[in-house]
Amino acid sequence: MGQILARITARRQELNLSEQALAVQAGMSKDGIRNWRRRHEAGEENAGANVSSISKVAATLGVSELWLLHGIGEDVHPTIAIAGKVGAGAQVPVFDVYPKGAGPQVECPPGLSPHGVVAVQIEGDSMEPVFSAGDLLFYTRHTHEGVPADVVGHRCVVEDEDGMGWVKQVKAGDEPGLFHLISLNPGANTMWNKRLRWAARVRLHWPAELARKV
Repeated sequence: MGQILARITARRQELNLSEQALAVQAGMSKDGIRNWRRRHEAGEENAGANVSSISKVAATLGVSELWLLHGIGEDVHPTIAIAGKVGAGAQVPVFDVYPKGAGPQVECPPGLSPHGVVAVQIEGDSMEPVFSAGDLLFYTRHTHEGVPADVVGHRCVVEDEDGMGWVKQVKAGDEPGLFHLISLNPGANTMWNKRLRWAARVRLHWPAELARKV
């Protein structure tokens, strides 16, 4: 366990990630990693760590479980599938152009767990200066259909009733079931009172120059 904690510390410092932030992003309490260390120092063999929590910490750090547990193999980064492309302006956006999971893969950004996460690529320059062409947006759909209440007011990847994909700030519409889609670019048109198949909050924006496709 001491060697696992040492590898966690080394990788965490490479990512400039605090111990508390790592624990929270891995689905633990903010003192989760610290508690492992305390229990290890107290002589507990496994320090309260289990396979599930180790797996989540490895994913959050962007390393393989084998490397984290035993220091074997390379410090391999997991990948995330790119589902397609989205737009925000007048051009027709392309969305879900690849079969599920069959699109290009991009290396998972540090600090982001790949579990349940999908990426889309920005098409065109209609989202300047917030997002640029080629940038990647990562999101998680917690429901197959519908618009969860906690995404309203935030930047989201959405699919409208016509099957078009967009990146907009979602606002409540004038009637239940309708939504205003606010453009990120002040010069682009806002879409009023649209019905949506689903909406998912953008978890991370990754500039094109940092993305590593595999």
